[in-house]
Amino acid sequence: MSGRLKHFGLLAFGALIGAAITLNYSATASREPEPLPIEDLRAFSEIFGKIKSDYVEPVEDKKLITEAINGMLSGLDPHSAYLDSEAFKELQVGTQGEFGGLGIEVGMEDGFVKVVSPIEDTPAYRAGLKSGDLVIKLDDTPVKGMTLNDAVKRMRGKPNTDIVLTVLRKGEAKPLTFTLTRAVIKIKSVKHKLVEPNYGYVRITQFQEHTGENLTTALKDLETANKGPIKGLVLDLRNDPGGLLNTAVGVSGAFLKPEQLVVYTEGRTDEAKMRLTATRQNYLRTGETDYLKGLPAWTRSVPMIVLINGGSASASEIVAGALQDHKRALVVGTQSFGKGSVQTILPLNNGTAIKLTTARYFTPNGRSIQAKGITPDITVEEATVSANDGPKTELREADLDRHLSNNQDGAAKPDKPKDAKKDKAGKPSIEPGEIVSKNDYQFNQALILLKGLHLLQNR
Repeated sequence: MSGRLKHFGLLAFGALIGAAITLNYSATASREPEPLPIEDLRAFSEIFGKIKSDYVEPVEDKKLITEAINGMLSGLDPHSAYLDSEAFKELQVGTQGEFGGLGIEVGMEDGFVKVVSPIEDTPAYRAGLKSGDLVIKLDDTPVKGMTLNDAVKRMRGKPNTDIVLTVLRKGEAKPLTFTLTRAVIKIKSVKHKLVEPNYGYVRITQFQEHTGENLTTALKDLETANKGPIKGLVLDLRNDPGGLLNTAVGVSGAFLKPEQLVVYTEGRTDEAKMRLTATRQNYLRTGETDYLKGLPAWTRSVPMIVLINGGSASASEIVAGALQDHKRALVVGTQSFGKGSVQTILPLNNGTAIKLTTARYFTPNGRSIQAKGITPDITVEEATVSANDGPKTELREADLDRHLSNNQDGAAKPDKPKDAKKDKAGKPSIEPGEIVSKNDYQFNQALILLKGLHLLQNR
């Protein structure tokens, strides 16, 4: 199984601008190639020649070929892409969770850059960018007509340099402008706090290489701060865009019994068909010490609430789905994003790579969440400021152009919530030094439910 895991790529999600991403690679040289469509290639060659001879100004061969590759991949789905040598190197640097950028998880929609989620503690987050924002200009340059990679390159740059983003936001009559200062971003993927005696809170912002180890440390720290085992835990995966597949398995393994199934994948190749259980060969990198070995015993039995929302995607949906299917935790919040496909990073001989969708993943009970998402056990809406804010917008996988369909009964719409609650109070604001707001309605509801679970378990 560990050999198969090496072939698999990250559950990658659009393009990241200063957001953490971790890669695995696949070698494809030994596979038998598919027969080439000769007639179509002749048409391609003819068009190539016409552009070279008749276009209004000379065009380099490399540019034409690169644009053809870009179009071929971007036409498949929102997550397949061509990575030139520069983009590939930047993607590799991102595996360590420290890099330059703005801190935005983005995709492409109608020719514009669409914000999936601003990453916490980054320039984009602090400036107030929101999920669903549509970027129409970068400085004075219109985005329309750019490829996603071109837009990403413009938004990247040297730390301490500024860029102006012009944004369309639903509910706003005029475009908004944001001046962001690029920064070297260090993503702290795990944050934790003993919110009150016996009750712990852990937030995972992204699934990076060391998230599993950091989670283990956080759980041990909670026990130390409590001077004994925790009696209830809130795991916050809201606005977590995902990350590394094996890290999601490790995080799930912190709360599940060994050997329990976390996720399985199905695709056309043998490498795309995996069953990943909560065992060390499925979450550890080569030579890595088993970070789950020293976990306190209470982590696999403590009452748990998992918080999700429309910004919870990919690896965070794997964790929420696994804990939900095994009835290990109660999932609370709103419908998740619905990113249920796996991308493999395929390096090419010239220093470039392609990111290709190679499989769908399924929860232990066989649910595909592609373009659908995880449905919470109890739906609790996020707080809104007032009825005058305009319609609330949450971008999901099903909203993206050319998204991969859900292959189970044609389901592509979120399930109907079981119990919807909505708070009309002000938006939660986090005080300096805190990691969760006292006015966070979803969190407060989760804490109330958690205490109820603890009482039921000890009746």
